[in-house]
Amino acid sequence: MTATTVETVGLSQGTWNFDAAHSEVGFSVRHAGISKVRGKFTDVDATLTLGETLSDSAVTATIQAASFDSGDANRDGHVRGADFFEVETHPTLTFSTTSVSGNEGDFELTGELTIRGISKTVTFKGEFNGVAVDPFGATRAGFEAKTVISRKEFGLTWNAALEAGGVLVSDKVTITLDVAFVKAA
Repeated sequence: MTATTVETVGLSQGTWNFDAAHSEVGFSVRHAGISKVRGKFTDVDATLTLGETLSDSAVTATIQAASFDSGDANRDGHVRGADFFEVETHPTLTFSTTSVSGNEGDFELTGELTIRGISKTVTFKGEFNGVAVDPFGATRAGFEAKTVISRKEFGLTWNAALEAGGVLVSDKVTITLDVAFVKAA
């Protein structure tokens, strides 16, 4: 997917809709300096628009902040509250590309990520997993990508000091995408 057309890798131009049932938008963050807390957002909507080349393509995504799920109800409630996402005031996280580049297998997706009303440029490095037609005739494409952000840059500054030194929640958060899109009819 360099300067050649997207058709080179089996993709077709046009609109591709996010397949929430076969996708995960996840995260991990170091907890107490000794382990990682992992989770996901369960309410995501995204659109992939493929042009003739990658540079002509775009992705937009909206995530409902209240869909944050780390598997612990108390933690999830805290993260949805005023100390972190403040979902009543900032109900969504959004992403919109500013550039896409890559080759037949790897790509970089750069865009504006907005969390808690603060927008920053981030770059996801990813891999194209292929395209297939399912038994029902739908054309699907899969992608994996990841980036690391500083949560403090997005106003997520709450923390607690540990008795032995350090803090409860690390500043660095890894965002991982394992996503599928379906070609619109």
